[in-house]
Amino acid sequence: MKPFDLDPSNPRRDFLKKLSAAGLAALMSPEPRLFGAGAGGETPDAPRARADACILLWMGGGMAAPETFDPKRYSPFEKGLPVSKMLSTFPAIDTAVDGLRICQGLEQVAKVMDRATLIRSAVQPDLGSILHSRHQYHWHTGYVPPQTVACPHIGAWMARVLGPRNPVMPAFINIGQRLEGNGESEELKAFTTAGFFGNEFGPMNLPDPAAAASAVQPPPGMTPGRFADRYRFYRQLIDRNPHREYLSDHQQESMLRAMDNAQRLLGSKESAAFDLSLEPKESRDAYGDTHFAKGCLLARRLVENGARFVEVTTEYVPFFHWDTHADGHSTVDRMHHEIDGPIARLIRDLESRGLLDRTLVVLSSEFSRDALIEGVPGSKATDQATAPSETLQEAKHYGLHRHFTGGTSVVLFGGGMKRGYVHGATADERPLVAVKNPVSIRDLHATIFNAMGVSPKTAFNIEQRPFYATEDGKGVPVDAVFA
Repeated sequence: MKPFDLDPSNPRRDFLKKLSAAGLAALMSPEPRLFGAGAGGETPDAPRARADACILLWMGGGMAAPETFDPKRYSPFEKGLPVSKMLSTFPAIDTAVDGLRICQGLEQVAKVMDRATLIRSAVQPDLGSILHSRHQYHWHTGYVPPQTVACPHIGAWMARVLGPRNPVMPAFINIGQRLEGNGESEELKAFTTAGFFGNEFGPMNLPDPAAAASAVQPPPGMTPGRFADRYRFYRQLIDRNPHREYLSDHQQESMLRAMDNAQRLLGSKESAAFDLSLEPKESRDAYGDTHFAKGCLLARRLVENGARFVEVTTEYVPFFHWDTHADGHSTVDRMHHEIDGPIARLIRDLESRGLLDRTLVVLSSEFSRDALIEGVPGSKATDQATAPSETLQEAKHYGLHRHFTGGTSVVLFGGGMKRGYVHGATADERPLVAVKNPVSIRDLHATIFNAMGVSPKTAFNIEQRPFYATEDGKGVPVDAVFA
């Protein structure tokens, strides 16, 4: 077995085992140093930053492109419909861009597509075992898991390389994803981290945006002075820890700096940004009352107050939301309603406040979906769908179910991107693979980094070798999407 292959008898367990080993190694690693700095080498020149902040709208679970931003031939449900004829289960609608159509159910987003670049040709590798957590790890870190080191989330790269926009506001904030009790908690934790960079560059996790205000207040019954005492005792505990040799000095100091940052935020005026009750009622009503809607509103408030990178997720929970293995059409219809208004409102709000030009908003998912193909054409990956292979007999099978990595949509707003632009294309008939200007995750990350003023060749010394912002430093920005 190759070092990073997974045991085919239980790929999920083997994946988690290897990730745990990498996480333990990260705790023992020394401070990473910028590769080339002071070592006779040269650090790459940073590109001109077009954006100061980034908001990632994460459609966790596999958002089907033919049901959202890349409509194909529409076939309404009827008993006996051949599955091979089922490409889109929603008709296409016009947008604010002449000739550009997206799926019914996204009427509000359609009205702001003239502010967007739509990439229709994003592709993911077939990783053999097509697991949501495995592909989400790959998307968020840029590296195919498992690795010998704990890879930083793309938000942690922003925090480490660019630093905070506001020294009081956390540079990296993660909204809406519960990391406990959802069936794949440990796998999600593996990439929702700063990895070898250390805790101070990791995310501030806010699983419930409605309760975000409580995250910047001392626990009930605890005064600020008592909180400071707890911090002092925590430092003493680390200093006296008999097992501290298993935790590098860098990781220990990073944890202490993270606590310093938390204490500074508690007493700051910026802490009010976390309290959604302070937002005017008409604004709250305009976003909506869903978990995701409140996350979008919170993201806008945090970016206004100096957050560098904010991820807002519809939340990945196995077999829920975008993870449509049954009842695909009705589930996606519900997801349309959940994301349509909040996304459009977020874009308009950023624009009206003069923030959109310097804020890059990215909407993406780990892969798309197809009714017949798991992975890519010819893949030997295990089929995880429940839909019949011949004809539809029940409405619950109407919709796209299988994991498809051959062609996915990504939407980019603001941050120096072209407006009303479509990049790439997928085939009109199955297989719906990218047929024009395919964009890999490596190059997509290079594009995001470039917009933020970070070279995709930026690297740090880890285990006496360079570890790059994009895989092996080979990410190439997609220049065509920049204005």
